[in-house]
Amino acid sequence: PEMKSTGEVMGTGDSFDEAFAKAHIAAGDRLPSIGKAFISVRDADKSRAGSLARKLIEIGFELIATGGTCEYLKSKGVNCEPVNKVMEGRPNIVDMIKNDAIAFIVNTTEGRQAIMDSATIRRSALNHKVCYTTTLAGGESIVRALKFGHEHNVRRLQDLHSCVRRNIKESNE
Repeated sequence: PEMKSTGEVMGTGDSFDEAFAKAHIAAGDRLPSIGKAFISVRDADKSRAGSLARKLIEIGFELIATGGTCEYLKSKGVNCEPVNKVMEGRPNIVDMIKNDAIAFIVNTTEGRQAIMDSATIRRSALNHKVCYTTTLAGGESIVRALKFGHEHNVRRLQDLHSCVRRNIKESNE
């Protein structure tokens, strides 16, 4: 199941990647397939952000990042373009979202100003239907779902329950 602020949905599949992709689609999220990904992470997450950034590039994304994150990624050999934080003036990441220049957002925060900026970014992402996550684990999961692809078979929940009941019955015999 994937919990969203508007309710809960469930995706099922033969793998986590398939189920996660289906859950996001069921929640009304538009999973991006290409474009620019924005990454801005708190200092505690920087050491793990490089791996996610490389995976995004591997599947065809260009990277945009705030100053500190961009500097860190470049120091690890990851190509990215810098963009202003909301509080740093314009043009900033919200302007890029409003101009439909961003397809995916990974934004982890700490500190009062970063949390306020994050709320503005989230609101813009929601209004412009941009896929958004607030954790690196969420970012990694979305990358896995994107690698899985967009072809999904649909199974009725009743069929899954029948299969489970049949398996339980067989194991008890």
